[in-house]
Amino acid sequence: MNSRKLILLSVIAVVVILFFAFDLDRYLTLDYLKSQRDAIIAWKDAQPLLASVSFFVVYVAVTALSLPGAAIMTLAVGAVFGFIWGLILVSFASTIGATLAFLIARFLLRDMVQSRYGDRLKAINEGVEKDGAFYLFTLRLVPIFPFFVINLLMALTPLGTWTFYWVSQLGMLAGTIVYVNAGTQLATLESASGILSPALIGSFVLLGLFPLLAKKAVAMIKQRKALKGWQRPTDFDRNLVVIGGGSAGLVSAYIAAAVKSKVTLIEKHKMGGDCLNTGCVPSKALIRSSRILNQSRRAQEWGFDAIDVKYDFSEIMQRVQRVVKQVEPHDSVDRYTGLGVDVVEGEAKITSPYSVEVNGIEFRTPNIIVATGARPFVPPIKGIDRIDYLTSDNLWQLREKPERLLVLGGGPIGCELSQAFARFGSQVTIVEMMPRLMIREDEDVAELVAERFREEGIQLLVGHKAVEFFKEDREQVLICDRDGEQVEVAFDQVLVAVGRKPNTTGFGLEELDVALNPNGTLATDEYLQTSIPTIYACGDVAGPYQFTHTAAHQAWYAAVNSLFGLFRRFKVDYSVIPFATFTDPEVARVGLNELEAEQQGIEYEVTRFDLAELDRAIAEGEAHGMVKVLTPPGKDRVLGATIVGENAGELIGEFTAAMKHGFGLNKILGTIHIYPTLFEANKYVAGTWKRAHKPEGVLTWVERFHSWRRG
Repeated sequence: MNSRKLILLSVIAVVVILFFAFDLDRYLTLDYLKSQRDAIIAWKDAQPLLASVSFFVVYVAVTALSLPGAAIMTLAVGAVFGFIWGLILVSFASTIGATLAFLIARFLLRDMVQSRYGDRLKAINEGVEKDGAFYLFTLRLVPIFPFFVINLLMALTPLGTWTFYWVSQLGMLAGTIVYVNAGTQLATLESASGILSPALIGSFVLLGLFPLLAKKAVAMIKQRKALKGWQRPTDFDRNLVVIGGGSAGLVSAYIAAAVKSKVTLIEKHKMGGDCLNTGCVPSKALIRSSRILNQSRRAQEWGFDAIDVKYDFSEIMQRVQRVVKQVEPHDSVDRYTGLGVDVVEGEAKITSPYSVEVNGIEFRTPNIIVATGARPFVPPIKGIDRIDYLTSDNLWQLREKPERLLVLGGGPIGCELSQAFARFGSQVTIVEMMPRLMIREDEDVAELVAERFREEGIQLLVGHKAVEFFKEDREQVLICDRDGEQVEVAFDQVLVAVGRKPNTTGFGLEELDVALNPNGTLATDEYLQTSIPTIYACGDVAGPYQFTHTAAHQAWYAAVNSLFGLFRRFKVDYSVIPFATFTDPEVARVGLNELEAEQQGIEYEVTRFDLAELDRAIAEGEAHGMVKVLTPPGKDRVLGATIVGENAGELIGEFTAAMKHGFGLNKILGTIHIYPTLFEANKYVAGTWKRAHKPEGVLTWVERFHSWRRG
């Protein structure tokens, strides 16, 4: 705490101590006020200006310092100055005093609270920034909430001072009127508590509900405006229509059927979406085959002279398709039909906020969920239209291995596929315009992956911007710019892996003018509702994350909110999102890394455990990588964890559970982990944190105790 804060805190402490030491609170009682009423009125009549200023200043001071007696002073002002002038004095004095209390608490406490608990308060801060005036107004109208507590709590949030002032003045007005009016009847009052009868409190509660009801009314008005010009049908064919049979669409339809609603799922291409057909499943099958091949080349590390593995690249790719076929029944039409979903294969067209057409048939529905996913983004690089480029969509049609493979993009997809093809013998070059691979990960994490890539012969051209493709003498070449220098890269085939573009066009959203975010995803609120209230969106088409598991996570909210939003709606929760990049070594993360913590101004400590020290990793021949955990300074609560190494995607689960359910490193340390497993790495990093935070002072006394016991 700096010197200015210490001085202010000391002054406040002295004033409060003197207030009680001199028993000044006896002057702020109902009995004293009634006994001195006539004398105070006489003084006011003799010196009205001085009396007004004196009452005003004392009232501000009492409120600003959160001293007891504000209610009695309100009665006194009513008794002495009458209703009109008393109301004006109290209204402004109480609001100014409350604002001073707000500013004092903010100056002394907010930075400390936000720095220590900023991650936990993130949702509250966002809510206050958006609807703080509504929250404060509601609290001010209901007298069961002590005003000094409201002043303190609001000071810890991002609520603006001016907003706090005017909302407080308006919100406290009803209570001020009641108390000042009661003060004019002081002679008949037996106690201050008698002012608030149960009926009056009930009235205040109803007033407190007013801003919430007003907010609901505003939402209804916006909804009616958004749907203006569209006639709502008198009856519907379906409770819900879901467009898209990927992860988000499948889960949405499954939930809708599970709660016995009539739901139609429309898919124009293949059930299972990108994850099953062109993404997660085929890529992991390919990675598995490439890893076995790579391990055969490392045979001597496990005591073999050599392991000669012969393979046919075409057969490898066919095996990938067999894996897809094996998983396919999990997402099939037959399965979902059996679950109670009406599955229709065809191209959907949203014809109104209440109708979807497919195969010439129109379904009337009160709600629609758009789960149309995304497709590979192809950047507008000069000459790319003359190149027969690959993406994650058509890559799986390959049956001949590319001898020289150029990969555009050093993100998760580019890295995973680059390593797989390099292990099959392709000469792989990664071109990434950012200064390193995996730009969203910490630098030390990305470097562990880059180091392995270089060892395996992958050429890394980071900081290179793709400028132009051209063909010369049957040679395909990419021109890159690196700090103004031209670099040429020859290749046989190019894989474009620079991101994915949401599928938002071609099925009616443009005609309805549904709002989009700047990045092209459908704009949704915290309930996954689009600008057309009857249309919800989830999965890659909505963002902000493009993972299969987050698509399924969002799907629950979209389905429940669309079906039951009339009674209860749920805000989608993104607080704990784990994800992994399936390179070798794997990279898995949940929560913050150092890069994000620094960007957000969150204080943290880093605890690392090197997997080279883990017995099972040594036995497996995979003694590389690390576990890195971020915690608040001096505390064991997990802010985020990153694991680089064997099976990182599985190991991250314990930290995901810790963040979701609120247990820290001490609980992980106290949990039995099977020996020898890679899973022990989580316990060891917790132990590393514990050793760094051992109570040195206590241990010194324990050492003396043991010395005394030895004599």
